[in-house]
Amino acid sequence: MTTNKTDSPKVELMAPAGSYEAMMAAIKAGCNSVYFGVEQLNMRSRSSNNFTLEDLEKIAEIGKKNNIKTYLTLNTILYDHDIRLMKEIIDAAKKSKITAVIASDHAAINYAKKIGLVVHISTQANVSNIETIEFYSAYADVIVLARELSLKQVAEICTNIKRKKITGPSGNLVKVEIFVHGALCMAISGKCYMSLHSNYASANRGACIQNCRKSYVVTDKENGVEFEVDNEYIMSAKDLCTIDFIDKIVDAGVSVMKIEGRGRSADYVYTTTKCYREAIQSFYDGTFSTEKVEEWKTQLATVFNRGFWDGYYLGKKMGEWSNEYGSKATQKKIYIAKGMKYFSKTGIGEFKMESHTLEKGNKIMITGPTTGYVEATVDEIRVDDKLVELTNKGETFTIKLSEKIRPSDKLYKIVEE
Repeated sequence: MTTNKTDSPKVELMAPAGSYEAMMAAIKAGCNSVYFGVEQLNMRSRSSNNFTLEDLEKIAEIGKKNNIKTYLTLNTILYDHDIRLMKEIIDAAKKSKITAVIASDHAAINYAKKIGLVVHISTQANVSNIETIEFYSAYADVIVLARELSLKQVAEICTNIKRKKITGPSGNLVKVEIFVHGALCMAISGKCYMSLHSNYASANRGACIQNCRKSYVVTDKENGVEFEVDNEYIMSAKDLCTIDFIDKIVDAGVSVMKIEGRGRSADYVYTTTKCYREAIQSFYDGTFSTEKVEEWKTQLATVFNRGFWDGYYLGKKMGEWSNEYGSKATQKKIYIAKGMKYFSKTGIGEFKMESHTLEKGNKIMITGPTTGYVEATVDEIRVDDKLVELTNKGETFTIKLSEKIRPSDKLYKIVEE
């Protein structure tokens, strides 16, 4: 694998944040920006622990403190009765100094522009050609392309933006953003009506029940004979993974790489962000290699995934479907204890064991709203200040940790699948 370094500015890596734990995990892992939703007008209103309007000021402060950008997603279809809430959310985002709003409905795009809040065009707008880029450039400096484009098409769009000198409201050339990792939908850029048809829960309103991820029986309408669709979940696409051709994505002219997963846990956010941060840095350092790619893919496989494929970027016409329900992660986490205290002088964390057992040598992870994500291997365990090989449910114990933990942080034991 060869590296073709460019003189272009380094790309922005955007991570999902469905909770404060995930947000802090993304920051620790090296993201340049985070995106999140509030209330119900976003595409993960059902599947993630969304923030409220009261959280916006704190999120903006976290962004400023850590030198990252903060993006509010407001990308559902809007009806007349949503307009008041939409304006309230955008007003609050502007007041709190959130960096930008990601929107697809023209009502939200237009209102954000009116009050002077920066707009990014969501993938739900299905932007797939240079003329549409030109249209949205009157409103936005950053446009997320449709997920169904090939990398060749992405590169042509980036080239034409420069050739035609298409600028956004800031006067700078429009930037192209694409998804590089995470779940893919069976429908064009997520515009699915299956959930609405079966359960009156609109995916386009953030309420998808993911019935495409289930197994199905096919019935012959003439004679009633039924066949169970075996081996493959024919509507459940494998997850997107582009880490082995990050170099091609940068060379295509992409400015922002986005990781999907606002419904995912802190360990998923930390691991995916860390791997892609290392891959991007490796490209610019000239050390991007096949060996490194294999190591990153091994790490990515430890957290939630439905199997990996490269999406449509390399020219494939048909999706690759998962052959089983749920995650194929090579590791699972088991909740065992909650944080009690941290003794900074000695680097000791105290925990209350709430289930299962913990042994010396076990791998652990700790998550919390301020802590974000910490991973470690247990070198020693003390109960009542005595060294033990194992601690059981109900006991209070201490372990050495290089990073501070907080009361009520959650400790998980990591187990190989």
